[in-house]
Amino acid sequence: MADGTTEDSMGDIDGATILAQALKTQGIEYLFGIVGIPVVEIALAAQAEGIKFIAMRNEQAASYAASAIGYITKRPAVCLTVSGPGMVHALAGMANAMENCWPLIVIGGSCDQNHEAMGGFQEFPQVESASSRVYSKFSVRPSRVTQIPHCVEKAVRLSTYGRPGACYLDLSGDMISGKTQSSEVREVSRCPPPPAVMADPVAVKAAVDLITYAERPLIVIGKGAAYAQAEDVIQRLINVTQLPFLPTPMGKGVIPDDNSFCVASARSRALKEADVIVLLGARLNWMLHFGMPPRFSPKVKIIQVDILPEEMNNNRLSSVCLVGDIQSVVTQICDEIDRRPGQFQFNSSSPWWKTLKAKVADNRKAVQAMCEDVSVPLNYYAAYWPITKLLPRNCLIVNEGSNTMDIGRTMLPNFLPRHRLDAGTFGTMGLGIGFAVAAAIWCRDHAPDKRVVCVEGDSAFGFSGMEIETLQRYKLPVIIVIINNNGIAFGITEDSWQSAAEGDLTLNAPPSGLVPNTRYEKLIEAFGGKGYFATTAEDVDRCMRAALEDRSRSSIINVMINPLAQRKTQEFFWLTQSKM
Repeated sequence: MADGTTEDSMGDIDGATILAQALKTQGIEYLFGIVGIPVVEIALAAQAEGIKFIAMRNEQAASYAASAIGYITKRPAVCLTVSGPGMVHALAGMANAMENCWPLIVIGGSCDQNHEAMGGFQEFPQVESASSRVYSKFSVRPSRVTQIPHCVEKAVRLSTYGRPGACYLDLSGDMISGKTQSSEVREVSRCPPPPAVMADPVAVKAAVDLITYAERPLIVIGKGAAYAQAEDVIQRLINVTQLPFLPTPMGKGVIPDDNSFCVASARSRALKEADVIVLLGARLNWMLHFGMPPRFSPKVKIIQVDILPEEMNNNRLSSVCLVGDIQSVVTQICDEIDRRPGQFQFNSSSPWWKTLKAKVADNRKAVQAMCEDVSVPLNYYAAYWPITKLLPRNCLIVNEGSNTMDIGRTMLPNFLPRHRLDAGTFGTMGLGIGFAVAAAIWCRDHAPDKRVVCVEGDSAFGFSGMEIETLQRYKLPVIIVIINNNGIAFGITEDSWQSAAEGDLTLNAPPSGLVPNTRYEKLIEAFGGKGYFATTAEDVDRCMRAALEDRSRSSIINVMINPLAQRKTQEFFWLTQSKM
């Protein structure tokens, strides 16, 4: 054959079947993608092995969906793409997975090997494009059909071991359809979970020393802690220490948002005045203002817990570096505290707690006033408030947009880990409905009592809106709430739209503006779903109740708000420039 193997047409197994069996052996449960030349056979073979194939409408959404499964389960799903443009579309999801540190495997078909360098159909340097320098931890084409199981196992292993990320596997058309003898196929066992990694015990003692004598300590819970499924041991740490904790957006729910030690409502004050901060699976990147003034104290001492040694001391020097997986390291910290009975004196009556509680109360009061201002057109908080009150405690929330996501972080509570999916570290827009598809598929198979609620801005919805057909085709009762301000960040008013339309619209329309009052809810009705239109707080309440009662179909609630509405006044600009 073209790949130099000894396979022939008399073999009893083809490459597609070998791949599907290898994926099954590795515990892969889901494939998301779009079929076409040359990967149709892969999807069929996967279904024959009992792997679920979810046909999407765009490879970007498919790659986002597959990565969300990786985050929820700690085991990668697969995005399956056709050659050339299909694979290029999936690079978006690979980049997002790498930035968020989630496991993902992308499998791309490619042109037959004997057409390479000849201008073959959709020929593209796919392995090089998905190289480990940019988009993945591992990118490979098997050297022969019989090596496919080895490459699949390595992709699963590298996507989950160490810092998780994306891996790419390339299969040419002739490799997919080519046959060999089953006896020639290399047998590979299932990759076990990553081994536990413990921190240096000396460093653990140093960390507990810092925590013990801190006056204004703070624990920051990142999405790395959520991914690590470390909620039980982190709850133990909070219970033992009574330290205030601050979740990052996707760290929400590791400890329930309504826990009395949560200080999310005093985020800026907590970060700015803390003298010791424990980072659990959170990085000092833009999301935490690089750990620098004015958002952090110049004298703050950082205790950093991360699986990746290279992450240590990034952007500022940490006082203690604890390299290891979060479950193991936090267990070590708790055990060390237990060995010091009576030494740990911090409690909820300390001056630090009084400062934080006062700020929490002030911020909640300000937000509540905006929630109760139900004048039309609605502000963001008044639009969110009926949704907040009705959300099931165990629902899985998808949230994206500009102000829609920023405000949703505070208005949409999470009580369970890995139950919030948003734009994440990469700040990616357009992943919402792909995430919702994945979440709903997972809930259908593993937690059928849960609901998936996707709250996004009208601009964010437009990136992947056609995936609503996917939702309805698979009978997934996702509730999509569109917070519609007629644009991106700030929308366009009806008067401004009419004024622009009277002249040259292409020159006069604001760059952020979209067609005002678009009836997005009617799109879902084209596929048999249910659409709702809301302009008042009472409308939102009524529509949300109806959508929650309907488990037979997907729905869109189109909520019109003031195009000029914005967040409550902030102490700092969202991307604060450091002073160091």
